[in-house]
Amino acid sequence: MRPPAHSVELTQVTEWENGAVRAVQDSLAAEEPLEIRVNGAPVTVTMRTPGHDLELAAGFLFTEGIIEENSEIYNMRVAGQEASKKSNLVEVDLKSRPFAVENLQRNFFAASSCGICGKASIEAIRRRGLLPPDREFHVDPRILCGLPEKIRSRQAVFDRTGGLHAAALFNAMGDLLVLREDIGRHNAVDKVVGWAIGEGRLPLSRSILMVSGRGGFEIAQKAMAAGVPVMASVSAPSSLAVKLARELGMTLIGFLRGERFVVYSGEFRCLS
Repeated sequence: MRPPAHSVELTQVTEWENGAVRAVQDSLAAEEPLEIRVNGAPVTVTMRTPGHDLELAAGFLFTEGIIEENSEIYNMRVAGQEASKKSNLVEVDLKSRPFAVENLQRNFFAASSCGICGKASIEAIRRRGLLPPDREFHVDPRILCGLPEKIRSRQAVFDRTGGLHAAALFNAMGDLLVLREDIGRHNAVDKVVGWAIGEGRLPLSRSILMVSGRGGFEIAQKAMAAGVPVMASVSAPSSLAVKLARELGMTLIGFLRGERFVVYSGEFRCLS
């Protein structure tokens, strides 16, 4: 697999190995700001790895509650993009209802250090009125154990750089539906949701979302917004992610490695 254009940058480094020093060329995961404008007004700037920027913008608008369905998007475009150049601006035109930036409930959970307390964060999710995920969805534990290797084998940018997160969507049989990479886990998840929006697959009520690394609150709330019933991560979830999953009925799995995983919420979907 080839990584998306502009997602990898080359640099010269000095390598030390067993006393030998040499100059080598190294690959770095690109990190650049992306500004998202809605109806001409700036909404947010996120640090991301270039690639699938329209999916990122659509997924962000949906998971943060700015839009409720794809039909609200009249047009999306990467502004000023030419064939040989890159752009760090996505412009979105919404229809059907007036849009005013000052009226937005700016509950954007882009980082765990956002400074919003846990109680306020959970309350913000309650106010959105998200429906509990499908209780009839089940997955075999052996299917879950096979997911990490399927992700690892498809991480094109990680293979080049060794420094990128992934989010992947699977069906109940463990078939990979889509995988996206980014310097930020929350961006990778938004890219996956943006893909689902474009494919007309929302809500993702028959899907498993798996992320590399930690399963934080910002990831859990985006998965919940997309209707994901089962979310898994390679590492531990955060305490707030566990509270959210238990309150809203999502199956939350951590430490999914080899033949072992830990279920923090909703074990009836995978252990019954």
